[in-house]
This record gives sequence, C-alpha cells and structure tokens, in this order.
Amino acid sequence: MQDILSPVARGLGALSTLALWLAGFALIAMTLIVGAQVIFRYALNSSLVWSEPISVLLMGWFIFLGSAVGTREGFHMSFDLLTHMMSPPLRRMMENLSDLVVLLFGAAMAYYSLQLCVAAWGSKIPAVGLPDGAGFIPVILGGVMVALFSLERLARRAAGLPNASTSATQHAVSEV
Repeated sequence: MQDILSPVARGLGALSTLALWLAGFALIAMTLIVGAQVIFRYALNSSLVWSEPISVLLMGWFIFLGSAVGTREGFHMSFDLLTHMMSPPLRRMMENLSDLVVLLFGAAMAYYSLQLCVAAWGSKIPAVGLPDGAGFIPVILGGVMVALFSLERLARRAAGLPNASTSATQHAVSEV
C-alpha cells in the first residue's frame, strides 16, 4: 500500500502547493485592490466600482484553498490534549473518526456548493459582469480538496505512514 500511496501523496502535495500559491496570490491581489480603492476614494475622490465584488471573490479563493491546505497539513485547531491522554489505539480511532467527519464535510461542501453554483450561474454580478455562480467555484474546489486530503490522511494512517500533524506532534512531544 505504501508503494501506491507514495506517488499519490506526491501528487496531492503538488496540488496542495499549487492551492497555497493561488491562495497567496489571491490574498495579495485582494490587498492591492482594497488599497487602491482606499486611495481612489479618499485621495482622488472617485471610486472603483469593481473593487468590492472582485475582492469578495478573491477572498473566497484564499479562504477555501487555504483551509484545504490546512486540512492536509493538520494546521486547524483541535483538542490535542485529550487525544494525547488516550491510549494509542483509541487515539488512532479518534483521529480516523475526525478525518472521516472532515472528509464527509468537504464532500458535502463541494456537492451543495455545486448545486448553488449551477442555480446562480444565470445571473450576473452587476459591477463586473461575471456569473453569480463564480463565487461558488472556490468553495467547490476547496470542498473537493478537503475531502481528498482527509482521504489521504486516512490512507496514510492505514498504511502506517505519518501525517503532517502526526509527525509534528510526535516531534513536539519528544522534545518535552
């Protein structure tokens, strides 16, 4: 299983890196657009009518892609103290249950966001002319990636390989 998982993990690692770069680009672009809007509004007494809807769309990209990367890397908040007091088999069971719940949440997020995207695609965002459903694309992609990364975490644990949060946690515990 480890032989099969290794190339899949490399591919998902590349997807995670791409998502992180896209999220970073979206964050920088949104910051520049909001900054330009402030300058135009207060210094030039004019307004960029497209700045708010584009900023909101970019915010969706960096939030949902970034949260998917956080799922893969194990950076989200959790109650580690409780799991560290459990026996190793019970800890693995709780980690598996947690990853399974997150997988189901990501799949549901992608599924229902796709339905909303399709339903809203016919109307337009007035200031920019993009379909209203475009705002759901990062939610769909984020949900798919959250599900994939959770599935990877489950598969790595089943194969006896460490996950990002597992190796970081073990390193932190070994230093104490």
